[in-house]
Amino acid sequence: MSNSPIEKISTVWLGTEGPQIGVQGFGAMGISEFYGDTDEAAARDTLEATVEAGVTLIDTADVYGSGANEEFLAPFLAAHRDEVTLATKFAIERRADDPHYRAVNNSPAYIKKAVEASLRRLGIETIDLYYMHRRDPRTPLAESVGAMAELVQEGKVKYLGLSEVTGAELREAYAVHPIAALQSEWSVFSRDVERSAVPAAAELGVTFVPYSPLGRGFLTGAFADASKELSGGDFRQFQPRFTGDNAKTNAALLEPLHKIAAAHGATTAQIALAWVQQRAQVHGLTVVPIPGTRKRTRLLENTGATRITLSAEELALLEPIAGQVAGDRYPDMSSTSAAREQ
Repeated sequence: MSNSPIEKISTVWLGTEGPQIGVQGFGAMGISEFYGDTDEAAARDTLEATVEAGVTLIDTADVYGSGANEEFLAPFLAAHRDEVTLATKFAIERRADDPHYRAVNNSPAYIKKAVEASLRRLGIETIDLYYMHRRDPRTPLAESVGAMAELVQEGKVKYLGLSEVTGAELREAYAVHPIAALQSEWSVFSRDVERSAVPAAAELGVTFVPYSPLGRGFLTGAFADASKELSGGDFRQFQPRFTGDNAKTNAALLEPLHKIAAAHGATTAQIALAWVQQRAQVHGLTVVPIPGTRKRTRLLENTGATRITLSAEELALLEPIAGQVAGDRYPDMSSTSAAREQ
């Protein structure tokens, strides 16, 4: 591990009442599964680098590794509790006897059970930011958010968040209890949230937390033909944008990023992240993307993007890309906010 000093990123406020957090966060999901095997020692070193770099919003969920991700973070949290704003999520159920099973549950009874399990695995008394991971329309939103609000009153949770909801759903939830953060996919490749969710978040003072701001790695430029690159344990081999002709089409769309990166002496990943960060000025809201990595060097590369400013001309070059992307974000889009837009 290098002893060279690390430049810390700037800070912003979480929501209207939350703490100051780094303007870029860290998505811990890939440490436990989805992207192939993990070197645990390297992953722990990367977590230490987050604190050193001022990346204070650490994001996990109970579904990642079926709880293993939260357990992995527990020693790190014990050592850095006062330096970290910990976010976790509930709603997606899995079964040990069926690796393909997924169900969304927003019932108050489930929420109360889920929060206790997450607190136990994380080894903490209070979750800083608790998200509804996915919306289940079968449960009235007011009931779910009401149950989440009770967790705040009980001191088990400090702030509430939602993931993959529409602008109308965000407003409905906010009327029950203030929402600090909205997390949804947002990148140069994925911009459906700009239809209603982003305007609603800006109106309400909700921080927007883009997940997969690097298009699950595609925007790094590493996948000229991703279907030939991915291992058996990598879920991207089943993602429409990474397969067959879609992968080839999407790789060709990166040419403007390569051009802009060369002009800045940066990587395509940094340009993609800089684009997301600058959505804050474009749309008038706080934006804290949560790229994930298991390598210290990538973590520091990612934070370097917060110090890159793209010109109006460069932003214009990137503007049409999302409309040309081949393939949906997921094989099944039914649980996304896009599926519920009116």
